[in-house]
Amino acid sequence: MDLTVDMFKAEIGEALRSFDKYVVCIAKTPEECEGALQRLVDKAIKAYQQRAPGLRHGIALDNQLTIILSQPPEDSTLEKPLCGIYFNLSSPYHKKRSVPQPAKVGK
Repeated sequence: MDLTVDMFKAEIGEALRSFDKYVVCIAKTPEECEGALQRLVDKAIKAYQQRAPGLRHGIALDNQLTIILSQPPEDSTLEKPLCGIYFNLSSPYHKKRSVPQPAKVGK
């Protein structure tokens, strides 16, 4: 089956409605978010189509968004993978982990 970003317009539209209604602050304008969703769905499609045997998912993400395409159950009548769109939550108050410094050797 040939998968395209257009096949997931409903999912992208629902995510954008959630973005407009609930997301307080993300480092993207609504237009940038829509473009990012389309690019990430395209990457997830490629990952899904190139997944190794036995794997069920294609995943693409950036700092604010994660897209997961999942193989539908075998008894499903769905003709396309399930599509999950997640907004990655973070806080400006989240402490960044520092890289451990090598121990100083005294003289």
